[in-house]
Amino acid sequence: MRLRRPFLVVYFCPIQERTPRKDLVSEEPEEEMTEAEAGSNEGPSEETEDLEPLEPDDRGTFQQVTNLLDIMDGGSAKTDTAGGTGPDMRKTLASVIITEKATVEPSVVMNALIRCLQVPEISTQRKVNIYNILQEIIQQEGELEEHGVQRLVAIASKEMRENLEMEGYVKAEVASDTLVALSRNHFSMVMYELQHHLKPLNLTDEFVIITLAKLADGNVFEFMPYMGITLATIFTMLRLANEAKMRQAICSAMETFCETVQFYLKHLEGSVYPVMTEDQFAMKLFPMYRYFVTVWLRNHNPEVKLGVIKSLKPMLSLLLPNDDLRDQLYDYIPLLLAEYRGGLEALFVTQVLRQILEMSVITSTPVPQMQLHTIFTELHVQVCAKAPAQQQHSSQNLAEIVHCFIALARSYPKELMKFFLSQMEMSKEAVRVGTLTLIRAVVSADEPRMNVRTICLAIRVVKNTLSDSRFKVRMAILRIIGQLALSGYQDRIKGWGLKYVSVQLTLSTYKLTNRRESFYQRDLEEKMVHKVTMDTVRIITSSVSGMTNEFWLRLLCYIMETDYTEALTPICISLTNLAERQLHTKDVEASVAGKSRHVDLPAPQKLLARLLVLMSSPYKGEGRGIAMLNLLRTLSQSIAPSMADMWELEIPLLVKYLEEHTEFTWNQKTWEDKLVQFLRNSLKKTRGSNWSLRLSKELNNQIESFDSPSLEKGFLYRALGFTLATGLEADKVGVLLLDLLYKTDYGNDFDREGVILCFGLCARGQVKTVLNVLHDFEERIQESEQSWQIGAWRKDHPWRRESVKGALMVMYSCVALYCHPQMLLTHVDNPITTKIIHHYSSSCQDICLKMAFMKSVAQVTNAIKNIKDLEDFEFAQKMTLTGIIIATIKAEPTDSLVSPVRTMAIEALSHLSSLKPFYSTEENNELMDISIHSVISLQPPTEDNESIQTLYANALQALEHLMEGLMQRQLDPKGLQEMVHLLEKWILSEKEGEREKAINLHLRLMRIYVQSIGVCIPLKLGQIGTLVGLIAPCTCDSHTRTRMASMDVLSSLLDLHASQTCSSWGPSKELELAKCKEDLQDLDVEKIFNASSRIAKVVCLQFNCDEVVSLIQKLCENIGAMGQRHDKASVTWIGTFLQMRAKELEDKVAEILGAILVHLPVADHPEVRRLLIEGVLLLAHYHQETVLTSLLRQPLPMESHLTEVWLAVAENVPFARTMLCGLMGRLQSRFTPRVNATSKADIWRLAAVDPLMTLCTVYLLIQKMDVDDKLLDLFPDLVYTLLLQLSSSQGPEAVSPVLKTWRLVHTGTLPEDINLQRITIKSMQLLFRRLSSEQLVRTLEEQGVWALLQGSSTFLRGVGLLARICVRNVGGYRQRLSELVLRGMNSDVLSCRVSSTAVCVEFMSDPMLYQEKLLKPTVLMLEKGVDHDDEALRVLSLRALGNMALGAPKKVRQYRKLLLDKCLGSLREPVVISVTSEGMEALAKILAELREGDVGSSFGIISEQCRAFFDNESELLRLKAFVLFGKLATVVGISKKHFFKEEVKKAWVPLMLHCRDPCSDAAQACVTTMFQCVHFWGWKSLENCPGPSNTSEEMTVFQIRLCSILTQKKPAVLYSFLLEAMPYVNSNLPRIRIAACDLAGIIMNHMSAHHLKKLDFPTLRNSFQELQLDSDPGVRRASLETLRVLDTCCQQQLLASPEGIC
Repeated sequence: MRLRRPFLVVYFCPIQERTPRKDLVSEEPEEEMTEAEAGSNEGPSEETEDLEPLEPDDRGTFQQVTNLLDIMDGGSAKTDTAGGTGPDMRKTLASVIITEKATVEPSVVMNALIRCLQVPEISTQRKVNIYNILQEIIQQEGELEEHGVQRLVAIASKEMRENLEMEGYVKAEVASDTLVALSRNHFSMVMYELQHHLKPLNLTDEFVIITLAKLADGNVFEFMPYMGITLATIFTMLRLANEAKMRQAICSAMETFCETVQFYLKHLEGSVYPVMTEDQFAMKLFPMYRYFVTVWLRNHNPEVKLGVIKSLKPMLSLLLPNDDLRDQLYDYIPLLLAEYRGGLEALFVTQVLRQILEMSVITSTPVPQMQLHTIFTELHVQVCAKAPAQQQHSSQNLAEIVHCFIALARSYPKELMKFFLSQMEMSKEAVRVGTLTLIRAVVSADEPRMNVRTICLAIRVVKNTLSDSRFKVRMAILRIIGQLALSGYQDRIKGWGLKYVSVQLTLSTYKLTNRRESFYQRDLEEKMVHKVTMDTVRIITSSVSGMTNEFWLRLLCYIMETDYTEALTPICISLTNLAERQLHTKDVEASVAGKSRHVDLPAPQKLLARLLVLMSSPYKGEGRGIAMLNLLRTLSQSIAPSMADMWELEIPLLVKYLEEHTEFTWNQKTWEDKLVQFLRNSLKKTRGSNWSLRLSKELNNQIESFDSPSLEKGFLYRALGFTLATGLEADKVGVLLLDLLYKTDYGNDFDREGVILCFGLCARGQVKTVLNVLHDFEERIQESEQSWQIGAWRKDHPWRRESVKGALMVMYSCVALYCHPQMLLTHVDNPITTKIIHHYSSSCQDICLKMAFMKSVAQVTNAIKNIKDLEDFEFAQKMTLTGIIIATIKAEPTDSLVSPVRTMAIEALSHLSSLKPFYSTEENNELMDISIHSVISLQPPTEDNESIQTLYANALQALEHLMEGLMQRQLDPKGLQEMVHLLEKWILSEKEGEREKAINLHLRLMRIYVQSIGVCIPLKLGQIGTLVGLIAPCTCDSHTRTRMASMDVLSSLLDLHASQTCSSWGPSKELELAKCKEDLQDLDVEKIFNASSRIAKVVCLQFNCDEVVSLIQKLCENIGAMGQRHDKASVTWIGTFLQMRAKELEDKVAEILGAILVHLPVADHPEVRRLLIEGVLLLAHYHQETVLTSLLRQPLPMESHLTEVWLAVAENVPFARTMLCGLMGRLQSRFTPRVNATSKADIWRLAAVDPLMTLCTVYLLIQKMDVDDKLLDLFPDLVYTLLLQLSSSQGPEAVSPVLKTWRLVHTGTLPEDINLQRITIKSMQLLFRRLSSEQLVRTLEEQGVWALLQGSSTFLRGVGLLARICVRNVGGYRQRLSELVLRGMNSDVLSCRVSSTAVCVEFMSDPMLYQEKLLKPTVLMLEKGVDHDDEALRVLSLRALGNMALGAPKKVRQYRKLLLDKCLGSLREPVVISVTSEGMEALAKILAELREGDVGSSFGIISEQCRAFFDNESELLRLKAFVLFGKLATVVGISKKHFFKEEVKKAWVPLMLHCRDPCSDAAQACVTTMFQCVHFWGWKSLENCPGPSNTSEEMTVFQIRLCSILTQKKPAVLYSFLLEAMPYVNSNLPRIRIAACDLAGIIMNHMSAHHLKKLDFPTLRNSFQELQLDSDPGVRRASLETLRVLDTCCQQQLLASPEGIC
């Protein structure tokens, strides 16, 4: 809960607008004010005690307000539930509606709201909403009805005085705000209510005090008449206020009351009330102040303490100006100081104390001296001690304390300094530092400044601590010295102050330059001291005049000797300032005495050398370069008067350069060049003197003063070389050079390189001297050259033999690089190159020596190339050097990069290649191959290894330069192709780094080729396609740099192609390529591939067909070489080219498809294979026959990639249908006449293919095509084609044709399941399953159709069964099937005709052919089939003709002649059982549909032919003959009855006998036929016999009855029957022999005596007796019985005719 509520409400005017409020104050006399004060203590009025509810208005306002308040309550609940995300819109709208209504009827709405407040058990939120609305109404309406205001005041007053729990506190606060809002226009009424509850010696409610404070803050002038009595009454409550909340409320109120009084006193002229003076207010406040300090401030509650302290400040603002009360206020200072130890925030106590102390200074009434020590001590402790963790404002507190001490210093300077001195005597660092900090603050005090006496006392205190060596104390003293100089007390620091600064400068510099690694903290402390020291020096030198010469010399020596260069910038600035002051002083003296204008310097050459070297790093040490240049310019007359004028011109230019740049933008080499030029120009001014030699000595002496490596030392070597080059005395120069060679540490790379550079620069003017010195040095160390160490002259740094040799090699090359061209040609072969080879060959050739050798070669060759007029100069040592370099490159590891040797060797080769004699073409290629392999095979370095990255980049760059140089010797298409061939294996590398390097190198060389050749030499046919195909996949590389480089290569190739072919290359294409290149930089893979595809589209339009083919072939070759992305890019390009150019590639389809199919197995990723297959399908779309033939000529078993092609075909249902039609055409072509090709497509379509491959493909397509596609329209063609193919597999043509084109069909033994029959049947099974007829599929399985089709003997039966099932179940395809069958029956291929006829057999048994009007052509085809030589074809044709009676019975009479002729023809000789039987069966069917007259003359022939086959050995023929004879009996009419009766007599004996035929079917048919013919006998008794039965007993009965009838009616016929029966006893069929015996016996039993006489009994007996020897027992028994009958008849004959002989 907050201790203090804000008293200002939102509608209250700012303070600056309070003054106009005086117009609103009513002019009441003072007496009325007094009465009001007195009346405020009277008892409450009856009106406020008895609050009656208001009557509701007639217009329902109360109800409306209630409803709107309900909405607000609901909105509040929703807001609370939602987590307080913001006020609900409905709540806001409801509040606005009530407020708007109040603008029309304020009193009515207000009364309604007041009544709502009086509703019992109203919620807190509802009350808050009502009060907020009332405040808005009060604010907008101003004056309100008095009665309503009184009610509201009473209710709000009561509300804020109720029990202040959590919700009650909220209600009290809003009620209080409502009263404050009412006071704007009804102040007296509100004030009266509040004063009514504010009674002396009676503790009022908390919110009464709070509300009074708000009223005072919001109504300053109106409240002033009540201020006195309010303060007096509150004072009487102080003793009663024991609760913390009440005390906080009173403290907050007092703070507000005091601020109100201050405002009132500042604006007395705006008040119309009697003026109350400041002293009067002070007298009323002082008792409260005293009580607060003495009683409440000692309370243990921190919040109460804080409230008291905060209220003291405004109270003191009124109390301190009072002279009478001020001294009394001082008495309570100890109580305030005691609060520093009470846990209260120190800042608030210090603020009060500062207020008292500063007022004491202003009023010149210092605090009592007896309190000083306590004040000093408490404040000093705050400065020196570490602030507690709970102190949040420690820094602000310290600032307040400083102001306190400044005030104390003004009042009691002596006492304060004495206290400081006593504190300085303590050894604690924190105490001393804190004290010195306070002294510095006293010294730096603003106006009025401290008097001199105080400053002197402070300096005395500081001097007592000068010996303290702790870094914080030293920094504090240095800061005081600097502050003294800044504050105008320069004279007070001369002597002790300057000396202390000089000592600290020297001391800190010494410690920093002799630092130790284990004392990092101390180094950091010394850096801080040094920085403060430098700041102090800067302050002193810029403000102190009349500086002593001693300080000047100290600073000057500091520059010359210090190793801590970070301090050079401020020292140089200080020296410049001092020098300018000295020069100014000497100018004045010189004008009087006529002396020169200069200052004293110890050694001009030494100072110049020092500053020049240090200026080589101008931005170190806060930009020391400018400071040193300014110092040089200032001291120019003192250093070298001859250079002064030149320095005046050039130094400002150098300064300008440094000012225009920063340490991040400047260029080290440029700056050093400027400094060297500055040095050279300066030395030119001293020609003819030894100034340069002396400067050289100084530079030489400074070499050991700088670390290695460093920029300063590097520049030092360079400056020394230039300086020595200008020396006039060669012998002295040689001495310096030889000394430099001896003292150089050759194991230090930096020093070694520096000396080498120095010698090279010196060779510009002293080449002979340098070579002589090197020769002399070599001779001196020659005696030690064979040892590993050369250390006779350097005991501290022994020289490694290789280091010295490496340095000497590079020195010689550096001499060649820098010496004059005329001198170079004289010395380059000997001694320079000879010496280099000698030192390398005579060494161990480690890495350093190799690097030195390569560097030497490069420098020597560069030096030679830089000579303009070489003429016919040939470098004699070129081949020797080349051999050494090649051996070095080959010796380098190919997988790692550990040194720059490889790079330097390639660079050396590059330089050598440009010198005569030039390399041959073979040598060029060998050098390129070796170099490429050496660099591109390197692994890319990791990102965290910068050194390897640098070596790596340098190696690539060196390789590029070498390739460029060597390529210049082969600028033609052949050379380009050879170069690309060398790079190809690296471009196609699986390693990303190798690809990137190869592509970048390719790009570099292509650009050179294009720029150098252009259109002069055209490329070979197809070469551009090969080049583009090699690079195209890299446009989708995973590395952005590789993609960009690939794009640039393509652009170069396209530019070259366009220029050579003069093809159009407009701005639109350029723009498109630019957009594509921009998209290639994206990281989105899909966007990258899209851009690559667009590039392919642009390229495609520029190429002819040959180039397209070469490009596609190259892209196919790339597949599998790199990675998935590259493969996908390759196939993307292939697809793009095929989409755009497929129509034009008719002659190239085979080549393209061959390339794709060869490389399709290499593609591992499914997406890549899919895109390749899409390319195949695209070709097939435009060139179906070519692609189809090519695919069908692939070997079996079908490889996986080829399977994928056909699977892709299957996915595209429309295209798959087309391909199925093509495949059917290939299969059907074998059964159709061959035609001549009229186009290229026909050639491919008619080309021979393996039918097994075709069938496998058909099977795969049917299997994988969408199951929803029933292939209904293709079903009849497919079934028919497969059936024909299956029929062909049964005959000799089943063997696959031998293909002599392109590829062999079978590469090995095929699996068992891959044969024509199985594949065809499987395809047919799949085809029938697609019809979604389970019944059909089940019928085919149950009836064994597929098994029948597999067997050659059952094949035709299976065909017929399949056809029969199809006719019954797939009637929708009858017409198409009929057409196909007719076409097949007309085929020249026998198997096709046979199979088609087999189908036709079933079709003829159905009305379909007749209905489709195909009967006539079918009959004609069948007629031909009957006449064919093939047995199966004749049988099927006859069967089909016979089935006409089933399918088109009405048409039988129409074709009766043809039918009868063909059927009867089959019965004639030669007899073929199958044909004859089928002919008889067909006749039987036909006769069923004919009448007697329709048969005509054929009747007798049929009958005769039938009887002829009754006794045939073939059971089938007997069966068919019996059936046919029976059918013939049914046809007989009146005209043929007599004829047929005779035929029956002729056939009767065979019929009766064959009723016992061994073939049951024949016997049954015979019985049936016999009984069908019984009626032709004309005997009713015979016709009434039982029906046909093949049992022997019944047949015997029938025969007995027949014979009995014949005996009676036609005995002659019976006799003839016996004669006809007797030959059958010799039949080959046992059962016929038995039947013959039995029939003979029956006949003989019934023969009349007359006919018995005619019998040849002996012959008969012999015949029957021979049967006794028959192998069949049945025959023997039957013959025996017949013999008995014969004997009986013979006896009867003997009895009847005794003379007869039996």
